[in-house]
Amino acid sequence: MADSSINLSSATRTNLLALQNTTGLIARTQERLSTGLKVNSAIDDAIAYFQSKSLTSRAGDLSVLKDQIDQSISSVETAVKGIEAIVDMVEQMKGIALGAQSESNTINRSKAALQFNDLRNQLDNLATDASYKGTNLVKGSPANLKVTFSEDGSSTLTISGVASDASGLAIVGASADWATDADILTSINLLDSALTTLRSTASTLGSNASVLTLRLDFTKNLVNSLEEGSAKLVNADLNNESANLLTLQTRQQLGTIGLSIAQQSEQSILRLF
Repeated sequence: MADSSINLSSATRTNLLALQNTTGLIARTQERLSTGLKVNSAIDDAIAYFQSKSLTSRAGDLSVLKDQIDQSISSVETAVKGIEAIVDMVEQMKGIALGAQSESNTINRSKAALQFNDLRNQLDNLATDASYKGTNLVKGSPANLKVTFSEDGSSTLTISGVASDASGLAIVGASADWATDADILTSINLLDSALTTLRSTASTLGSNASVLTLRLDFTKNLVNSLEEGSAKLVNADLNNESANLLTLQTRQQLGTIGLSIAQQSEQSILRLF
């Protein structure tokens, strides 16, 4: 701004003020182009700024929950795969029992019983290994998995673990080396019961995994909606701002010319002396 002690003509002052205003608009437009935002602080637009901050904050909170849901899905899927492998092992154990049932030689039955017991031990190991980041829903002492869906913790899902090792499935070792048909039949009946339990557990876990997947998709979409809503409030239209900059630069050039003309008009007075 011109020094207040210097008197400027009306024409010069008008052109100077217009040029200063244009320069300020150019600076603002350049800031929008460099940041991509039309609202960079509460000074620009307090309402839009704080509404955008609120939406962004909620999107951030939900993004954390989204990651937790995603990890929970992996935990449940690991448990389901563990159950499927245990089912395969139990069916293999049942095949051994059925083979021993048709065998009359007690020595061969004893060998089959030994193989059966080995697989029972492997079943325990498999159940213990079906863990994801420390969460195991199928081991002998299974964990429970609590998943939170909402920022305030009001919406949750608790997935209860099911003991799916040999003890949890009530699968005992081969009695008396399967010396009698009754011993083998007992094992077969226990295996059939275990298979029923395992399939029910797999169904329940699969249903929980589906719920988690639905909530994950919903949360992803909600986060995107919140971020888009925030962007609408504060993001600049770069195409529009680029056009504005060109217009303002042209106006600045014209303002400079106008100021020069005003000053030349004043200087012409000196030619009278």
